[in-house]
Amino acid sequence: MLTQHKDYRIKIANREALIGIGLVLFNFIWWFGFAYGLGSGDIAGYDYIFGFPAWFFYSCIVGVLIMAVLVFIIVKKFFVEVPFDDEELEKR
Repeated sequence: MLTQHKDYRIKIANREALIGIGLVLFNFIWWFGFAYGLGSGDIAGYDYIFGFPAWFFYSCIVGVLIMAVLVFIIVKKFFVEVPFDDEELEKR
């Protein structure tokens, strides 16, 4: 029974949730920094990359690409597969 001992999956789920929160915070800081850092000036002074304002290019386009790579790396390196059924736990 699971009620007799602490389920090891809770520790794994908490660690992975904290990693997910860290990724969300990084994404928000990246987006906010570029969107409001570069985008708060006069429109006449904007630089353009591939036809997009630099603030939009870095915050939305590059940010999505960086997040996709980061999520891929994090999932491959730090996330582990855990069984969801109780039968697997009883065998341990």
